[in-house]
Amino acid sequence: MIELDIQGTSSTPSVTTEWEAGVLRMSGDSYPENSFEFFGDIIGWVERFLKESDRPLRLELRLAYMNTSSVRAMLDIFDLLEEAHGGGREVRTDWYYDPRNERVASLADEFREDCTFPFLITPDPVAS
Repeated sequence: MIELDIQGTSSTPSVTTEWEAGVLRMSGDSYPENSFEFFGDIIGWVERFLKESDRPLRLELRLAYMNTSSVRAMLDIFDLLEEAHGGGREVRTDWYYDPRNERVASLADEFREDCTFPFLITPDPVAS
């Protein structure tokens, strides 16, 4: 499987995957010029992992800011996780936020409201 290793920029998060471990990590700000293009490979990776593997999938987030189109893309990812969870698949999201930025915790909580799979929101000890 092709792993993703996308270097973050001032407007895009860094993204790494570990197929064998079943982990997708994203960190940084997300307001790309073209969210559909940026998130296309990420959504594709999630779809492929859920289709070709039976291992658990963990989404690890350290996102500080997201624009509206990034929020829509994240909703697409959470929808995939929700569907997999509904089918009995073990999935989870661990969202770490800078405790000095409570807005991110509120955003994460809004996402969590629509999810039935495990969704942890916790202050990031690295950010403090």
